Amino acid sequence: MTLLSAGVVLWFLMHSFHPAMPGVRSGVMAKIGENGWKGLVSLGLVLSLILIVFGWRSIEPSAVYVPPEWGKTAMVPLMFLSILLFGAANGSSNIKRVFRHPMLMGMALWGLAHLVGNGDDRSIVLFGGMTVWALIMQPFINKRDGAYEKPEAVAASAHVRLLVISLAIFVVLALVHPWIAGVSLR
Repeated sequence: MTLLSAGVVLWFLMHSFHPAMPGVRSGVMAKIGENGWKGLVSLGLVLSLILIVFGWRSIEPSAVYVPPEWGKTAMVPLMFLSILLFGAANGSSNIKRVFRHPMLMGMALWGLAHLVGNGDDRSIVLFGGMTVWALIMQPFINKRDGAYEKPEAVAASAHVRLLVISLAIFVVLALVHPWIAGVSLR
C-alpha cells in the first residue's frame, strides 16, 4: 500500500503547487527557471503514475465494504461521462457553461465510478484519493483565477466531435485497462 499511497500523495502535491501554493512555485521557479520547473513537475507526475500503477498491481486487495449491486453496471456510463468531461475541458462545448472545471469534475466522477463498483482497500486509496484531490483543487483554482466568465454558447453540432472522440477514447481505455490495471472489465 506504500507505493500506491506515495503515488497518490505525489500526484496531489505536483498538481497543488500552482493553485494552492503559488509562493512555493514562484520561489522554486526563480531558482531553476520555468523550463526547470516544468521538467521537475513532469518528472514528479511521471513518477507518481509509475508509483500508482506498480503500487496498485502489487497489492492483493482486501474488501472494506460491499459495493451496491448496481455499482459495476453504473461504472460504464459514469466512465463514459468522465471521459466526456475530460474532453470538454480541452475543446468547445456547452459543458463549460455548466462546469467551470470539467476536467476536475471528470476526475471526481472517475473516482466515484470506481468507488461504487469496488469495495477494496486499494480502490479507496486510489479512487478516493483522486476524488478528494479533484474536489479540493476547485476552490483553490477559483480563488487563483477570480470570477468565472462563462464561455459563449456553441452550436450543438460541435458536440458531435466531442462525443465521437470520447467514445473512441473510452473503447481504447476499455481495451488497455486489463494491461494497465491488471483488472478485467468483465
